Parts: sequence; C-alpha cells; structure tokens
Amino acid sequence: MEIKRRKFQGVLNILSFNRHFYVIGLIVLAIISIGLMLLKVPTFFTWIIVGAFLYGLIAPLIVSAYVYDFSGYYDFNWLKTLKLKDSEPKQLININAGFDETSFILDSNFPNSDLKVFDFYDAKRHTEPAIIRARKVSLVYPNTTQIKADEIPLSDTSVDLIFLLSAVHEIRSHKEKVAFLKECHRICKPNGKVITVEHLRDIPNFFAFSIGFTHFFSRKAWKKAFKEAGFSSFEETKFTAFMSIFNCAP
Repeated sequence: MEIKRRKFQGVLNILSFNRHFYVIGLIVLAIISIGLMLLKVPTFFTWIIVGAFLYGLIAPLIVSAYVYDFSGYYDFNWLKTLKLKDSEPKQLININAGFDETSFILDSNFPNSDLKVFDFYDAKRHTEPAIIRARKVSLVYPNTTQIKADEIPLSDTSVDLIFLLSAVHEIRSHKEKVAFLKECHRICKPNGKVITVEHLRDIPNFFAFSIGFTHFFSRKAWKKAFKEAGFSSFEETKFTAFMSIFNCAP
C-alpha cells in the first residue's frame, strides 16, 4: 500500500492533536491583552508580551512544518546515511505508541523483508490528549499487535532491525522506558540495530516549542536508558537541528 501524504499533513496533525493547547493559549492571550489595556501598560511592553505569546503558539507550527513536511523525513532518505539496506535485513519490527505514519513506508523501503508492527499504547499510562486524538485517525498496518511496553512477543535474538520512530517519548517513566528497551535488546540479533528517532530536550527544541520541549527527553537521558537496558553502542546522527537519530546495537 502506497501512502501519499497530503500537503502540510505534518503541521496539520500537530495543530489537530494539540488543539487544546492552542485554544487555551488564545484564551490566555486574550485575557492578558485585555488586562494590559485596562492597566494602561506602555505599548512597547504590551507588544513584547503579546509577541512572546504569539511566538510560543506559532513557532512550533513552523518548525513542525519544516521537520515533517519539508525536510524529507517521510521520504526516509535518511536511511541511506545509516546504510541499513546494505545488510539486507530479514526481520524488521516497527513499534509505535498508537499513531502509525511509518509502517507502510518502511514496508516499501524493505520489500524483501518481513515487517511486524507493534503498538504499546496503554490508555491507563499514556493519557496525553494529543496521543488519544492521534489514535483516532491513525492508519493501522495489517496484523498490528497490541503489546505491553515490557513484553514483546518475539523470540530472543530474532530481529535484524527495530524501528522506534517518534514513539518512545510517550513512555514517561524512566523505569518503564528501560524495561521496554531491555525487551528490544532481548529480541535484537547480536548484529542487529535499534533505530530511534526523537526530538530532544535541548536548546533548538526549546526555541522551537518553548515550554513544550519538556515533553521530550535529553540526549543524556536517552543514553542512560539505552545503557541501563544493556546496549553496547549509542550513536547519534542529527536529522535537522530538531531531531536526532539514535543507532544502537546490543
């Protein structure tokens, strides 16, 4: 199945899934603007405050459009820099948090491999409104299996490539994240790879998402989690200033 993305689909997804944030932000902006007018705050300071709020609302959309609609992320050309196709992997898995935009694309990039898809979404633990809304419109790859984060139903050392694409940050607990990565380590072949793509809690993402960057985790936190899960290597490649690709081996 070939998936053709709509124009500006990435930024429209962000706007739709996080609409509660924008509604609240606009209400707060209106209240502050009225308050500043009633208090007769100098125009210069009023524009600074209003501008800061508008920046916080608009910047995430601009960056999201750049990353998800114009950078080629969903073209998956970044796979070439990792040289993953050179090894002709036989068994692939793609694990998501209930919103899957990548499995059909992965399938087309590895036509001679067997792709299995897993979804670790847990309604009791993963309660953010954005992911709940995303699940309602997500495409479902055939035979996608619902799993627990600490239990992947595959044999030891049976997988060549594991893809974790903008998903694992939904596991907020460090302990749960390590338990999940331990399962990835268990099923990954000795010469296999775990490919993780994530925004980071860093300076570029702070300027992009302001306080929203706290939804992500730092490079240090990811490295610590992979190390505690037993991985022997942790390599980072930047995909734009706002996203990192972690290439990890057992």
